[in-house]
Amino acid sequence: MSARTGSRVQARMPPRLTSPPRVAPGGTIKVSIPTPLRACCAGLPELTLAASSLRVLLSTLERDFPELHRNICDETGAVRRHINLFVNNDHMRDRHGIDTSLEAGDVVMIMTAVSGG
Repeated sequence: MSARTGSRVQARMPPRLTSPPRVAPGGTIKVSIPTPLRACCAGLPELTLAASSLRVLLSTLERDFPELHRNICDETGAVRRHINLFVNNDHMRDRHGIDTSLEAGDVVMIMTAVSGG
């Protein structure tokens, strides 16, 4: 139907968002999940999330994957001693800790400590 025939044409409006989209200014990054922690995120080996820093990433994990967050961070929010976080090839402690900034395309690797003999 068109305006020429005198018929009414209704434009479809997108649905209203009830909350703003969850996109952080840093862009999307990939999070590599080690095998022992994959059960905490439906078996996924990798997550793609929007985050501008490791702190924002951990906050997103706390909200969306609370069990995974509990395995990475202790009750104070600090990264557990046996967990190592790498941004690309750099350990977070060699950068700015959890305040390390992230850019689109960065890869965060979660590594669990391995011990034994």
